[in-house]
Amino acid sequence: MTTDPSTALPVADARATLRELVRGLRARPVALGGTVLLLITASVAALAIPALLGAIVDAITTGDASAIARLALLVGLAGVAQGALSGGAAVGVARIGERILADLRGRVVERALSSPVTRVETAGRGDLVARVTGDARVVGDAVSELIPTFVGAAFAIAVTGAGLAVIDGRMLLAALLAAPIQVVALRAHLRRSTPVYARARAAVGDRAQRTLEAVDATDTIRAMGWGRRTGEAVDDAGARAVDLELRAVGLEVRFWNRLNLAELVGLAAVLTAGFLLVKAGTITVGQATAAALYFHQLFGPIGTVLGGFDELQRAAAGLARLVGVLELPARPAVPRLVGRPAATVELQGVGYRYPGSTGPALHGVDLALAAGETVAVVGRTGAGKTTIAALVAGVLDGHTGRIVIDGRPVDGAGSGPGDRGVALVTQEAHVFSGPLREDLRLARPDASDAELTDALATAGALDWCRSLPDGLDTVVGIGGRALSPFEAQRLAIARSYLTAARVLVLDEATAEAGSSGTRDLDRAVERMRAGRTTLIVAHRLDQAARADRVIVLDQGRVVENGPHVELVALGGRYTELWRAWQDERSPAVAPKPARR
Repeated sequence: MTTDPSTALPVADARATLRELVRGLRARPVALGGTVLLLITASVAALAIPALLGAIVDAITTGDASAIARLALLVGLAGVAQGALSGGAAVGVARIGERILADLRGRVVERALSSPVTRVETAGRGDLVARVTGDARVVGDAVSELIPTFVGAAFAIAVTGAGLAVIDGRMLLAALLAAPIQVVALRAHLRRSTPVYARARAAVGDRAQRTLEAVDATDTIRAMGWGRRTGEAVDDAGARAVDLELRAVGLEVRFWNRLNLAELVGLAAVLTAGFLLVKAGTITVGQATAAALYFHQLFGPIGTVLGGFDELQRAAAGLARLVGVLELPARPAVPRLVGRPAATVELQGVGYRYPGSTGPALHGVDLALAAGETVAVVGRTGAGKTTIAALVAGVLDGHTGRIVIDGRPVDGAGSGPGDRGVALVTQEAHVFSGPLREDLRLARPDASDAELTDALATAGALDWCRSLPDGLDTVVGIGGRALSPFEAQRLAIARSYLTAARVLVLDEATAEAGSSGTRDLDRAVERMRAGRTTLIVAHRLDQAARADRVIVLDQGRVVENGPHVELVALGGRYTELWRAWQDERSPAVAPKPARR
């Protein structure tokens, strides 16, 4: 496996790519066998037409009028058969290819979703998007259009070569005079074009990444006056991609000029050999005609095969980038820790450093949550609160130390929070497009309507759901009903409730509700965390006051640990945070701490 110089995502080597193709073919033996049979019979039918035309020439020479009519009828039948068989073979090849590609695309997305988040984020979402869209489209076009024609042409060349040998082996040798020119032209083209196509696909990925970054940061770019600079960066990335594509076109034009020369040499050799053999009485005029037609008939297939290498290079570059995603490290699965009582959570000497950062985000954190306990993590911006939440949830990995849930180490294991028995709710609640019912069932596909209703009631969203035009069947998200941040957050809480997870991680879960919805979401969270071990990243200290225990982080280290009342009385870092938070609030009664 090699690494694309412009991205951290891997690019598969030729052996790995071929292995993936062979795997797909072996999974479909019946379809493959039937398609090969159609290709062979279609090539034989195509071979019969020049032979019959040659026989017509001989019949004209001998004056056999009855034979001419009979042979002409056979030519028509052979043409119809060849067309039908070729069409069937092309459909068969395309169907196999499309199914292999569909399976590959699904596995690529699955691997990308199960790979370490930091690896994908470091590479940039643009490159991944370019692979599953642009590269997949290039491969798909080749599968549906080029490969069926390419495979059919390859069979036609082999069968037609055999036909020339049957007429006279010297005719085949004359035709092969074109081969050295074709081979030299192809090798030179592949040597020059392979790196150009690979760099072009990488440039397209870079352009997509820069475009996504510009769109995501539109507000910041406008506020800072960086519009021109950002536009120029996107334009430069696009110009590099266009320049590489134009270089590839120039290589293609020179390649086709050399193929035209080879066809001229080959046809001249076949005609000369035919003239000499007819003069010597070795073959008939009709056979010489058939041989010339055979070679002329090869112009299309040979051009398709040799010229197809050009498009195949593009497809191969895209396919290698798709298969490369499959070589991202996949975390081994662990038994799902759901459906049982609340679990214990332990962090033992956990440290973490973000890729590219100048220092660790966490330093040897030791933390233990008893089963059913609610612990709030507080600290100033950058203290490491969200990092702890992400590590416990399994969103981040690559840490030092150990994370243990219910006595089972889960370091780097599982495909995400669900496999650890952890439900994660953040301030960035995503709404999946489609019926509300299907959005909720992403958490538990077999959930009944009664269970969905119970989850919505827990999230305080049941009345809202009943007010929708079609209830649970209402389409939400893109193309449907747009949800407010408050509604989206309640939906996320309902999904998390449905997971039946034993550990709940809340990272600013009520931050997007606004003052009017904060109390409602707080009550929903209280209902959801009943009977679960809960870790809260608390940016509002009233949440910390209601927790059983408070952990204070500073520069990635635990500096205070204890109940809210004790820490306030301690006069330390938490006391400073608490007083500063109260000073920022309007005069209001501070929440009562949780009973212990």
